[in-house]
Amino acid sequence: MATGLVVEARRTADQAEAIARPFPVTRIFTGLVILAIAATALELWWLGGGPGLDWLAGMGPRGLQRAAFDPLGLAAGLEALVNLAILGSLALWFLINSEARAKRKRTLQALHGLRSLAHVIDMHQLTKDPTLILSAGSTTAASPTRSMDQFQLTRYLDYCAEMLALIGKLAALYAARTQDPQIVAAVNDVEGLCTDLGRKIWQKITILSALDERAAGKA
Repeated sequence: MATGLVVEARRTADQAEAIARPFPVTRIFTGLVILAIAATALELWWLGGGPGLDWLAGMGPRGLQRAAFDPLGLAAGLEALVNLAILGSLALWFLINSEARAKRKRTLQALHGLRSLAHVIDMHQLTKDPTLILSAGSTTAASPTRSMDQFQLTRYLDYCAEMLALIGKLAALYAARTQDPQIVAAVNDVEGLCTDLGRKIWQKITILSALDERAAGKA
């Protein structure tokens, strides 16, 4: 588990940095779409006879000539412009938030992996009963093999607590460069899970210490 966690820690550091970087393809595409919408709106305003742009129609070899103002054409152009503005706003909202959605998806997937790793560490604690270390209780055919003495089990539990603390810090890397509420909430969930699981392990370490003191008192 410790070796796998080292690999996961290095991968998490690289992935968190990669997710924090901007996505140039998405931003370039969004900029091109914004320019296309602005150019289309300008053309519709011009074709509708909008004031201030009608001089574009009079550009010729003799210089600038102002075109006649057409109220009906302007009304038709304004209607098309309003429809374009509504559709364009929706498209821009989708494109501008596409990068944030992609980053959120990748981050939540990575946090799910860290959460699963924390549960795996906790699963290994099911057979680590500290009360059986200093007591010679009877076993059954289904009892797991317990080969650790008190010192080894204490160190093992200590290492597991440290790994859970490290998982919580790795999760915090994803929230270091973002203010996305969903990501921050997911990171807090992972940190809270690691804290709770680590507290259970420290309870076992406390029990081992208490049993050790009791055994020393009887001796």
